[in-house]
Amino acid sequence: MKKFNFRKVLDGLTASSPGSGSGSSSNSGGAGSGSVHPGGTAGLPREEIQESLTSEYFQICKTVRHGFPYQPTALAFDPVQKILAIGTRTGAIRILGRPGVDCYCQHESGAAVLQLQFLINEGALVSASSDDTLHLWNLRQKRPAILHSLKFNRERITYCHLPFQSKWLYVGTERGNTHIVNIESFILSGYVIMWNKAIELSTKTHPGPVVHLSDSPRDEGKLLIGYENGTVVFWDLKSKRAELRVYYDEAIHSIDWHHEGKQFMCSHSDGSLTLWNLKSPSRPFQTTVPHGKSQREGRKSESCKPILKVEYKTCRNSEPFIIFSGGLSYDKACRRPSLTIMHGKAITVLEMDHPIVEFLTLCETPYPNEFQEPYAVAVLLEKDLIVVDLTQTNFPIFENPYPMDIHESPVTCTAYFADCPPDLILVLYSIGVKHKKQGYSNKEWPVSGGAWNLGAQTYPEIIITGHADGTIKFWDASAMTLQMLYKLKTSKVFEKQKAGDSKQTCEIVEEDPFAVQMIYWCPESRIFCVSGVSAYVIIYKFSRHEITTEIVSLEVRLQCDVEDIITPEPETSPPFPDLSSQLPSSRSLSGSTNTVSSEGVTKDSIPCLSVKTRPVRMPPGYQADLVIQLVWVDGEPPQQITSLAISSAYGIVAFGNCTGLVVVDFIQKTVLLSMGTIDLYRSSDLYQRQPRSPRKNRQFIAGLTELNDSPVPLELERCKSPTSETRENSYNRSRSSSISSIDKDSKEAITALYFMESFARKNDSTISPCLFVGTSLGMVVLISLSLPSSDEQRFTEPVVVLPSGTFLSLKGAVLTFSCMDRTGSLMQPPYEVWKDPNNTDENEKTWKRKLVMNYSSSSQEMGDHQYTIICSEKQAKVFSLPSQTCLYVHNITETSFILQADVVAMCNSACLACFCANGHIMIMSLPSLRPMLDVNYLPLTDMRIARTFCFTNEGQALYLVSPTEIQRLTYSQEMCDNIQDMLGDLFTPIETPEAQNRGFLKGLFGGSGQTFDREELFGEASAGKASRSLAQHIPGPGSIEGMKGAAGGVMGELTRARIALDERGQRLGELEEKTAGMMTSAEAFSKHAHELMLKYKDKKWYQF
Repeated sequence: MKKFNFRKVLDGLTASSPGSGSGSSSNSGGAGSGSVHPGGTAGLPREEIQESLTSEYFQICKTVRHGFPYQPTALAFDPVQKILAIGTRTGAIRILGRPGVDCYCQHESGAAVLQLQFLINEGALVSASSDDTLHLWNLRQKRPAILHSLKFNRERITYCHLPFQSKWLYVGTERGNTHIVNIESFILSGYVIMWNKAIELSTKTHPGPVVHLSDSPRDEGKLLIGYENGTVVFWDLKSKRAELRVYYDEAIHSIDWHHEGKQFMCSHSDGSLTLWNLKSPSRPFQTTVPHGKSQREGRKSESCKPILKVEYKTCRNSEPFIIFSGGLSYDKACRRPSLTIMHGKAITVLEMDHPIVEFLTLCETPYPNEFQEPYAVAVLLEKDLIVVDLTQTNFPIFENPYPMDIHESPVTCTAYFADCPPDLILVLYSIGVKHKKQGYSNKEWPVSGGAWNLGAQTYPEIIITGHADGTIKFWDASAMTLQMLYKLKTSKVFEKQKAGDSKQTCEIVEEDPFAVQMIYWCPESRIFCVSGVSAYVIIYKFSRHEITTEIVSLEVRLQCDVEDIITPEPETSPPFPDLSSQLPSSRSLSGSTNTVSSEGVTKDSIPCLSVKTRPVRMPPGYQADLVIQLVWVDGEPPQQITSLAISSAYGIVAFGNCTGLVVVDFIQKTVLLSMGTIDLYRSSDLYQRQPRSPRKNRQFIAGLTELNDSPVPLELERCKSPTSETRENSYNRSRSSSISSIDKDSKEAITALYFMESFARKNDSTISPCLFVGTSLGMVVLISLSLPSSDEQRFTEPVVVLPSGTFLSLKGAVLTFSCMDRTGSLMQPPYEVWKDPNNTDENEKTWKRKLVMNYSSSSQEMGDHQYTIICSEKQAKVFSLPSQTCLYVHNITETSFILQADVVAMCNSACLACFCANGHIMIMSLPSLRPMLDVNYLPLTDMRIARTFCFTNEGQALYLVSPTEIQRLTYSQEMCDNIQDMLGDLFTPIETPEAQNRGFLKGLFGGSGQTFDREELFGEASAGKASRSLAQHIPGPGSIEGMKGAAGGVMGELTRARIALDERGQRLGELEEKTAGMMTSAEAFSKHAHELMLKYKDKKWYQF
């Protein structure tokens, strides 16, 4: 623990000039430099501040990923372990089990996953990637690791098949060859089935890539090989020849066996299904086009869309299930993607919301030669995962326990709250559960594998996501899980857009006029505030009771300043506009004006959206209390809101944009301040504003300047939605190191707002309500709030809002504020204790407002006893108030800029967390701003990360890693050490179910009479070695070879010894189980043989 004595530090600086209130003497050193600034009150005694945080408290690591896997490509299921794996186009694999069991792993190459195969009940998974590499993943650890990889050099992988309880993997290639890989050693066998040996010698054309491989359920020594052009070969592995061949004139997409091994079904490119019998391979036993129109006798059925996959599953007590995707008629172009279930004579078509990527039928048995008894179908769509219940005739879907609908509407902003009030989660859930969808299957979710328990850190966590359609979703994020609690639709306060009214809105946004841009939530008072892309702010209050009431709305005219007028000639503009143009707008309590200007008439005082004027029914939950809209001014649409803050204790909401600042009293529903940014400075303008060039197509969004020098009209620039792909992709640029040269050419936006009890002026002796206002030019303005003294007066007497004349400055746009008391403890803004505004209880009606001020009485003493932390996109400063002395400056970056910064509580202390555009995450102690952590974590690739990255208390953060997934991470060393205890186990010891007794006659006549020994056939002794140039073996980091290269010293040796011992113990256990099973079988055989001998020993030969 280190102590910092301000007096000693300041006394040691003899050559420094006194600091000013603006902090203009800041150090101009490079990134990472820090400096101490003496204040004008250096002689005053200052108490020591003890900082308990050190660099040992911090470490960065990813924790868990939530949401739907982005761009899925493959699906696999382990029927014994009951876990599901999904592969994606970016090389990611998500493995899902029971709720809480959710694992993410990534191929280093980033190549797309083509296919996944579980080693059933073995705790391993094989993945085939588009770079023609096979990987073996070990799932017997909480974070799966690759044990082996095999890179094919001369052939491209198209299909893989791993028979149940086999260690030999069949691999089909684009050239039509079939290779065999030993799973244990991941070495290629010398046994190869060449395409020219498989087809007839008389065939002149290449059969195409291998699209299917499977061994016969009846005889493991026979392999069915399907080629793309319609050829199917039944290959005898022992004799190394084709036992039979099947030809069809339509391309094959998939094949599936009947469990008896006498028939198989193919799906084709013309929408047909063919059923083949091994006894008569010359033509199909049955041909059907399920969705084709019936034709006259002798005419071929009508062609349909390709059936991409078919599964043929048998049942003991009913007709078999034939399930396939695709195959619809071409004349039904408007129909959605579908899954067809044929059961007996019944045909059911399940229409999907998104294209089908893959589906799997979940069956009771892992053995392919038994009745399959299907009970569900897992369907992987492009943007969803659903599971259909096959045990009920109406085929309902199971309720998905995973948060797969985060992207139901594109996420536009996020907020993260750790260690929030514990009752909130239960309250939100009790309201949200009433609005859940109905009609789900009454059975439990079938993907129920793995094991999970609550970790040591179980404090309540809530994540809030804002969406493009105006919805807000509250999620329970406690204990590394994510469950939906409550959904709020902000668009319900507005009238629906009519066809004729769309022009009015499209001039500010092209689409998604209700898109949520910023959210501000006070968990203690349950006040919720949201700003939308159409320049509006909605304040919500929480209530347990339903009400029907009119929505109160205010329209605010935020006038542009004189500098916004573009003049082609560089004439000097007056430094201040006419104050008469900055009067607060008139109040509208009866609803918004809904008038659209005709062509040629300048729009003025018109909001972008129309608030409902009729009484609206509001269900329990968050109910709209006030809607504030910015209106058009002289033909100019309102600028989008760039900053938002609300105080439940003061009853005030403030928001700003690149035009100015608006302060509203939401208790009395009045506008307190509507002022252009330039007027906040009054006569103390620190920047000498110069006439600007006509270049005007720039916007500030949440403190981020997006440059676009292309000749795009200003109207079109405003039309960009926060979900626009072009805007996200255009963010690949670096900021100039000379931030002032850029910012002086653009509007000065309000980028940060903060309500706090502080010292508004230098000569103040006590703290009072203040509003900190930060701008894009690095200026900080303190606004004094004068509130009525009593509760009764608060509802009637006016609130006085006045700029105090106090200014502070930093380099770069201001991002965040925070305050600490004289002991270095973090001060929380005051709040009002929640009470239900619609409670019918008489006692509740008379209950007065209860405010929590969050500071001790000792802090009321005289002196510099409050420290204000301000962070901009370039540097951080700590000021002492009320003297306004700059105590510490840390220049965080010179070549990049900060995207997100926040002061967070951690280990009973506080620190400043920053995320930089160059991918660095930096942590600084407070108040000294000493660097604690600087890690190059994630490069900024698009605006989505910048828009959604957020820090919270207890060392946690999150961001939207893809359009469908939230990535959570921690910067806490303690959490990194305990992460293994919080994650679920993917593999749990489960005994493999026994195979059904086939009976004597079936065993004698139903298949091969002898056991098929793959080791003898594919091993090096008989098959030889494969060509070294064909494939290259790569030891994985999770294997013994990988550990030898990655670990060293005593710890490395101990780790290897432990793993080797575990593997040896596991093998010995398996051997003991097999030995016991063989002894039991031998005893049973001896007993039956003895009984048979006694039965027939006295009979003559003619009596048999």
